[in-house]
Amino acid sequence: MGKINIKIEGIPYEVEEGMTILEAAKSCGYQIPSLCTYNHGECSRGSCRVCLVEVKGARGLVASCVYPVNEGMEITISSPKAVAARRASVELLLSNHSMKCQQCDKNEYCELLYVAKATGAREDMFAGEKTPTTIDEITPSIIRDTSKCILCGRCIERCKNAHGQSVLGFEKRGFNTIVGPAENRSLADSPCILCGQCVSVCPTGALMEKSEIDKVDAAMAAGKFVVVQTAPAVRAALGEEFGYKVGTPVTGQMVAALKRLGFSKVYDTNYSADLTIMEEAFELLDRIKNGGVLPMITSCSPGWVNFAEINYGDLLPHLSSCKSPHEMFGAILKSYYCEKNGIDPKDMFVVSVMPCTAKKFEKEREQLQHDGIKDVDAVLTTRELARLIRRSGIEFNKLPEEEFDNDIVGDYSGAGVIFGVTGGVMEAALRTAYHELTGKERDAIIFEEVRGLEGVREAGIDIGGTTVWVAIAHGMKNARVLLDQIRNGESKYHFIEIMGCPGGCIAGGGQPYVKPCFLPNEDADILDTFRAKRASALYSEDERQVVRQSHNNPQMKQLYDEYLGEPNSHKAHELLHTTYKARVPFK
Repeated sequence: MGKINIKIEGIPYEVEEGMTILEAAKSCGYQIPSLCTYNHGECSRGSCRVCLVEVKGARGLVASCVYPVNEGMEITISSPKAVAARRASVELLLSNHSMKCQQCDKNEYCELLYVAKATGAREDMFAGEKTPTTIDEITPSIIRDTSKCILCGRCIERCKNAHGQSVLGFEKRGFNTIVGPAENRSLADSPCILCGQCVSVCPTGALMEKSEIDKVDAAMAAGKFVVVQTAPAVRAALGEEFGYKVGTPVTGQMVAALKRLGFSKVYDTNYSADLTIMEEAFELLDRIKNGGVLPMITSCSPGWVNFAEINYGDLLPHLSSCKSPHEMFGAILKSYYCEKNGIDPKDMFVVSVMPCTAKKFEKEREQLQHDGIKDVDAVLTTRELARLIRRSGIEFNKLPEEEFDNDIVGDYSGAGVIFGVTGGVMEAALRTAYHELTGKERDAIIFEEVRGLEGVREAGIDIGGTTVWVAIAHGMKNARVLLDQIRNGESKYHFIEIMGCPGGCIAGGGQPYVKPCFLPNEDADILDTFRAKRASALYSEDERQVVRQSHNNPQMKQLYDEYLGEPNSHKAHELLHTTYKARVPFK
């Protein structure tokens, strides 16, 4: 599109044709208070009326987030009429909002309070009855509190855009309108996959992860041997909670913080990511050689597994039987590690710091327990870890860089690091599969063919003269494409990687919020680039590792030699593999 001429506050500007007033104003150096476009752009646009402005010749005020610019338009942002209307719009939202801010985990990240401050809105201007409240705390992963909902619709749109689902919608009518599953059912009684993408975009505390910090506190108070492990994606985002720019890896400071929080051992889940690759790569080769079910699909993402059980129960034999990495680590810690160190597994408490809310549900699965003992006892999101650090008075930015514990477990390769980004599990598996099929290492360690952020990617990989066809999808909307091909008998692939969240774990539902209004030092396009920046942090750490293939991790060799025997052995299956069960589809 071409350029057009407009005026804002009487000053002429040249802007791109097709922009909304909100976008055009932003490009000219004006920040109109809003709850949509410059935060996420996934809402019922224009409904909140927070971004009202005057346009010469228009009938009344217009919502700048939906009103397009045109040649010669004259816009006034700061007129008394527009200022008063924006303030009134926010005051109306506040009038039906639970103002228990100090009790809200979204405190300091609440966009409603941000626009209230920007507009000068007062909380007690419209007193009266409030919409009846629903508080849904049934799932282990997410809490829904309609007393904090402002009906922006972001969660509804994110579920559609990421997964092609409509788990959430507007329920009831008029003053009683709320956002929730059909018939205001619990998320536990809906096809929700508990990925937390809705939590990521919620502007208030209406949707939040269910905190398990109290469980960790109780375990420490009880004198348990409390072990913590951290997923690769956590290090790529935790720094954002403490003022670092998006995509800054903070591995060393994160480890230092965890040690100061009093954990008995601090391990990297990358260790068990390597273990997952050993099991998964050999499982794939066994299926290829012995006529097993193909394509094989990864099983690391619990959101994806939930989606498969609910929507594609007939395709469950295609899923790898491997547990996810943090569950594998829990199983090894409570068996191999405990035996080696004379610890009763009942006295060990395993905490996983994850970028994911679905892993809170995953740890409760009956299939992920051994003799009644859970592999993992508590899951904290990256955001919860940040709260723990702040609560303890630790000045994160002043911490030295320290190393993960590494005794009989804990060592990891670069392949384990890249698990956190879409395509990473595939690449890690290919590095090991190439070695097992050819007996040598690939000259180029990196498999560029499977990298990128496109929704669906495919590649034919030449391994010793055999073409192995692979595909990658992230977000269930994209996964459906590959799953329907399998269901229709049209799939040519041997191996498929699926991750629940768009971008993979780096953009999981438990990661720090990417909200431009709270990131003044970031680039204007941060919503479009944050996934790539976090991915780059993981790829750079992979490149710094001396060992970059899972099968070359010396502790993997030790574990199999001393305990498991070989990949996919009977003992490995007993500890490291699981089963799935189709669930009745929700209507």
